[in-house]
Amino acid sequence: MGGINKVLLLGNLGKDPEMRTLEGGVSVAKFPLATSESHKDKSGNKIEQTEWHNIVLWRNQAEFAAKYLKKGNTVFLEGKIRNRTWEDKDKVKHYTTEIVCDSISIVSTANSKKDETGNSQPQQNTPTDH
Repeated sequence: MGGINKVLLLGNLGKDPEMRTLEGGVSVAKFPLATSESHKDKSGNKIEQTEWHNIVLWRNQAEFAAKYLKKGNTVFLEGKIRNRTWEDKDKVKHYTTEIVCDSISIVSTANSKKDETGNSQPQQNTPTDH
């Protein structure tokens, strides 16, 4: 039987997406996403814990992110956990865990922009083929 690799995150962009175009014209964008949870300790003090996630978007999703997403935006996304390993020029092995995004929606923007018709920024939530 197969497994399920599905991630749902609601969080804030830690910085503007960085997009680049690979050979063959394929776009990829990356940004850090912060998710926070809070609870109270024994003394009743609020404790907040923030986790950072490395988000990767491909093709149309990457172009959407580069055009519409900015640091501080709150987004809801669905994706898959991917682990990557690579060796740098000094033969040092590196490991990273990323969330490869399948769909993304803007929940709120730090400074909402309106287009010429007065509409808010669009939301992208169509699946992406990788």
